[in-house]
Order: sequence, then C-alpha cells, then structure tokens
Amino acid sequence: MKVTLNIQNLKCGGCANTITTRLSALEHVNNVIVDNENDSVTFNYKDETHLREAISLLSKLGYPIDGENNPITKKAKSFVSCAVGRMNN
Repeated sequence: MKVTLNIQNLKCGGCANTITTRLSALEHVNNVIVDNENDSVTFNYKDETHLREAISLLSKLGYPIDGENNPITKKAKSFVSCAVGRMNN
C-alpha cells in the first residue's frame, strides 16, 4: 500500500536525508520520497502495523504527522535529525 503523510518540522535536505534513510531501514517500508515543498513523505508499506511503526519513527525523529502533538522536545529532535542528515548527505 502507498501513503502520503503531511509532517511537521521538515526544514531542508538534511531532514529529508534522515527521514529517507531511517524509514527505508524499516522492514516492509520502501520507495520513500520526501517532498520538502509540501512538508510530506510518501512511501509504500505492507500493512497497518508497518504504517504505525513508520509514523512512530517519524515522531521519534522529531517529524510528527500533522495533527499530532508537536512539543518543543520534538522540534529539538528534528534539529538533531537535520544535522545528522546533513553530515551523512
């Protein structure tokens, strides 16, 4: 199945690199595409369990989906994820 999720705190290519790398490492998640202009991520997943796992990982990285709580701690995590993505790019 394929899904597009609108996410929060997406800032740059470093963020996109981290999201792509980390989601692609999940079993049964593939074809990850991050759209910085639309603050979204699109990917294929096998079933609802894998979708929930991907959404949870996005939140842990600091990129919660729209509508999810976005406290300062998640915003701070997104800056760290962004920096890591830039270094690994």
